[in-house]
Amino acid sequence: MGARETIAEFFGFDEYGTDLRTESIAGLTTFLAMAYIIVVNPSILTDAILYNHATGEIQSSTMIQGTEYTANELFQMIAVVTILASVVAMVVMALYANRPFGLAPGMGLNAFFTYTVVLILGVPWELALAAVFVEGVVFIALTAVGARKYVLELFPEPVKFAVGAGIGVYLLFLGLQEIELVVPHDDTFITLGNVLQSPVAALSLVGLTVMLLLYARGVKGSIVIGIVSTAIAGWALTLAGVVQPDVLTPEGSYDSVTNEGIVSMLASVQYDFTPLFWGFVDGLGMITEDPLVFAMVVFTFFFVDFFDTAGTLIGVSQIGGFLDEDGDLPEAEKPLMADAVGTTVGAMIGTSTVTTFIESSTGLEEGGRTGFTTLVVAGFFALSLLIVPLISAIPQYATYLALVVVGIIMLQGVADIDWNHPAWAISGGLTITIMPLTTSISNGLAAGIITYPLVKSAVGEYRDVSLGQWLLAISFIVYFVAYFAVQAGMVAF
Repeated sequence: MGARETIAEFFGFDEYGTDLRTESIAGLTTFLAMAYIIVVNPSILTDAILYNHATGEIQSSTMIQGTEYTANELFQMIAVVTILASVVAMVVMALYANRPFGLAPGMGLNAFFTYTVVLILGVPWELALAAVFVEGVVFIALTAVGARKYVLELFPEPVKFAVGAGIGVYLLFLGLQEIELVVPHDDTFITLGNVLQSPVAALSLVGLTVMLLLYARGVKGSIVIGIVSTAIAGWALTLAGVVQPDVLTPEGSYDSVTNEGIVSMLASVQYDFTPLFWGFVDGLGMITEDPLVFAMVVFTFFFVDFFDTAGTLIGVSQIGGFLDEDGDLPEAEKPLMADAVGTTVGAMIGTSTVTTFIESSTGLEEGGRTGFTTLVVAGFFALSLLIVPLISAIPQYATYLALVVVGIIMLQGVADIDWNHPAWAISGGLTITIMPLTTSISNGLAAGIITYPLVKSAVGEYRDVSLGQWLLAISFIVYFVAYFAVQAGMVAF
């Protein structure tokens, strides 16, 4: 038996109606849609490490274990650990869960780590890493006994079917903002971007049109073609002098590639991330200083991550056709274990919570159906270790074109909602709309989960609501009351 046949048999290509070429294209597509995290995650987490709690300022350097590290050195360390944590989680997802879901330190969760936990709540970054580690260990234990899967199945049916569409609108809105086709406005909050004034909007509109037309024609790899061709066009226009550097290329990447030279740039990568590991170890030692504060931080991370991951997993599974007739994901504990392991390992080496990425839906749209897709994504992430600085040369607007296309496709989930039933319409509608309006998957889930039992009771169908669903709704209410109390300064960590 040859290598291709062995791979096909191991991942069950025949069962899922796929092949090696389709899975490989899907993996490349997901990687291109996710690659921005290698640059964005370090840019966010670096602020947490550089933050001086005494002065309330983000410094240009900081001391770790008696050695001073600059912002650039920290950035490259975190880029490396971002890749490593992602690879670990995706290998588990590919070989254990056999699902085509990419994983990496989550957007939103990394911002929550830095700007809420460290900057606003005043928790040292070392202690925050220790909290993420404990959260990961708890997730591993809960997943092993099936508790996370049980909670997932408690989600009301309209919420399960609305999650995909909610994430679709969320992706659509994020994508349109990044490509500057939707821009801020003083009077109406947002408005249509001007393609005659914005080179990014003009180029993105052309790239988006090409991508949509190729997709409509059923061209395999349409999303990859759209991303790559738009990125190349942006570089070509910059090199030709049509636009100024850093307009269509990421800030600083133009000068880095054209002036410093690729070889010298690659040689500058800071691969030694041990200072972050020792920071994590220091964080473990801080737990006993104020165990109540630590417990609150762990609970906060746990709650936000649990429902963010749950919503994403259900949403991308719906696109892949993996959900059963009740809206549940069979063997959900396996993909949940992948993010739990990734979170635990990631915290030890210096990054925030690892989770399933909504960008996985781009690979699903290209036909990815097995863990081999994820293995391809992991392979590209591993190769990125060799070219960490070059990853920053990929224009983010080019990758966000994929989110617009996938966001439109994911709207098909609204067809599964019974809009004639008040409980379905209200909980499903709020789930869909709250996600993009608050840029939070967990907030959208909360809106649907809280309103479902209330509306069901109001129409006399309270017997249809399980005790678990009531407890889930109450837990969200308690969480938000506590969170808002902290924000208002009524309760201090």
